[in-house]
Amino acid sequence: MKNKIIFSVLSVFIFGAAIASPVDKPKSNKKYNVLFIAIDDLNNDLGCYGNAFVKSPNIDRLAARGVRFDKAYNQFPLCSPSRTSLLTGTRPDVNGVYELQTHFRKNLPDVVTLPQLFKNNDYYSARVGKIFHYGVPGQIGTNGLDDSISWNVRINPIGRDKAEEALIKNLTPERHLGSALAYRATGGTDEEQTDGLIVNEAIKILEEKKDEPLFLAVGFFRPHSPYVAPQKYFDLYDENKVPLAKEKENDLADVPEAALFTTPPHWGLDEQKRREAQRAYYATVSFMDAQVGRLLDALDRLKLSENTIIVLWSDHGYNLGQHGQWMKQSLFENSARVPLIISVPGQGGKASSRTVELLDIYPTLAELCGLPAPRHLQGKSLTPLLKNPSATWDKPAFTQVKRKDIMGRSIRTERWRYTEWDEGRAGVELYDHQNDKDEFTNLANDSKYAETVKDLSAKLRKNYAVNKSEAVIKE
Repeated sequence: MKNKIIFSVLSVFIFGAAIASPVDKPKSNKKYNVLFIAIDDLNNDLGCYGNAFVKSPNIDRLAARGVRFDKAYNQFPLCSPSRTSLLTGTRPDVNGVYELQTHFRKNLPDVVTLPQLFKNNDYYSARVGKIFHYGVPGQIGTNGLDDSISWNVRINPIGRDKAEEALIKNLTPERHLGSALAYRATGGTDEEQTDGLIVNEAIKILEEKKDEPLFLAVGFFRPHSPYVAPQKYFDLYDENKVPLAKEKENDLADVPEAALFTTPPHWGLDEQKRREAQRAYYATVSFMDAQVGRLLDALDRLKLSENTIIVLWSDHGYNLGQHGQWMKQSLFENSARVPLIISVPGQGGKASSRTVELLDIYPTLAELCGLPAPRHLQGKSLTPLLKNPSATWDKPAFTQVKRKDIMGRSIRTERWRYTEWDEGRAGVELYDHQNDKDEFTNLANDSKYAETVKDLSAKLRKNYAVNKSEAVIKE
């Protein structure tokens, strides 16, 4: 009976359709093109987000002509669940993807994905590189967990970074390369690397399809580990000047054990090796940024900028030693928060401090391009914030992660982050970002904040109940 209820609720929820109103059509009456730039494992350590150490001039110039979202959050800080959520418009508890093996069509066989919506509406839908999940570096050059019916064409370049894997230095040899603090400064040119080849192919598509409605998804592999880039990008950073994460004595004393992905803290690496790893991460950020610049230059050269919406996003954030944690798979701010920039012709150069989600991208693009938005979408169009970044907006962000057999769920408002592990049985966290942006003090057990905890817990549980269907929860 329970399975029948779930199926019937999800069937209604997933497969209906409604029409969104087009807004701000191009002056030429041509359809907007969409350049959809996905970046793997990029946190907010960028110039346009206030990090003066990291060199990201091209993403910074995109931000100068778009709207930069300062409080954007992923739904699950792991590649496949995050990408599945964004691309299907559904939260993980609806699509059932919590790890790196399950393909979403096993659970939602008829769902219309974001690129599929464009393909179904006479756009040429093209993918180059990683959009749906790939194992990195193992599946570079393959289709990975891609979705064939979402695209007219799929291209999977493979560069010398893959060919030279044996030369990579692994600072954490007990961990496999895709989840290791490992790097290589290579010789050769940008265009010999997989991400450089990805841009070459993307530019060819721009040139060949410049007179057609185009949805072009370009997915970069860097800065995902292993951190591989030409030597010149490593030369941008002095290892001895790398700003390590701020740490506080006994920081983890009030943190639930379930909250920790990296154990022991820093995987036991000393300060010098942490600087080495962080420098390599930043080198690959700058390398990837240069490839973004090549795309922007091509748009300008082909006179496509005036008719192209650009969305740049990362699938999740990335810890670089905060709370002793590295990489993703945590519900701390550095892992849950992501860079998100949306550039619409004629708008831009603004920043929004409203709390938004990657889930909001799908309905936003559908509305901007005047396409019929599927009714199953769980995000909210960001078009009001693109026009007025300070517009009234009361939608919180929800992020979750699975830790062995328990789930952690977090709600982020403009001021608070509240997290429950195993519905509170394995621990609770509350951080006040107005006074504690580094999340050093867990206020969850402080009686002064009991009402805040009660309110946020109710919102968190309501969101979960909606996802799984209240009818099933009550049984």
